[in-house]
Amino acid sequence: MEFFHNSWDDVLADEFEKPYFKELMQKVDEAYKNDTCYPPRGKIFSAFSYCPFDEVKVVLLGQDPYHGAGQAHGLCFSVLPPCPPPPSLVNIFKELSTDVGFKIPNHGCLIPWAKQGILMLNTSLTVKEGCPNSHVNFGWTKFTDHVIEEVAKKKEPVVFLLWGRNARMKKKLIEKFGQHYILECAHPSPLSVYNGFWGCKHFSKTNEFLASQGKKPIDWTLKDI
Repeated sequence: MEFFHNSWDDVLADEFEKPYFKELMQKVDEAYKNDTCYPPRGKIFSAFSYCPFDEVKVVLLGQDPYHGAGQAHGLCFSVLPPCPPPPSLVNIFKELSTDVGFKIPNHGCLIPWAKQGILMLNTSLTVKEGCPNSHVNFGWTKFTDHVIEEVAKKKEPVVFLLWGRNARMKKKLIEKFGQHYILECAHPSPLSVYNGFWGCKHFSKTNEFLASQGKKPIDWTLKDI
């Protein structure tokens, strides 16, 4: 079975055949049939499509997809034009600007980051419109935990950006493998941004680590459209 048409298919082939995953897909199909759900059906696995397993250098963990119309498209924190950047993404851009001199763009599309090796993974990949965490019990967490562990098994060190309590709970899946660079802080949402996200400098720290490993740093630049 080919979900992603890249190296993820081999890595996750056994997972696709497990009963829980087949049940998960049935629940997703039923939800999209009966309710308005996000992201669009064809974009649920966009994080994997844009960032093949063998190219993953950084993992950015989100929680739930955006649950408003026209927002979610399968990459955590990212939105497609003409949707304006939501508050958390606005705060990410502000931290970037103070950390690395980032010029804040006129949109919130983060696809260029994903194409450079950032797996932009929500821990739940679907949601009902207007109902945050509505699909969290579908089985997504089991699947995305497995994805996190597969990346953590990579011999080459990967940067893991864990923002907020839910993301930081995944640390135990990563640190048992020992070789990775884990950066933790508060979530960039307006409710918690003052508790340690401002000034975290995770973007410059990510690039310093990648350079130390002989890897190409991330170009955080997002051009206006």
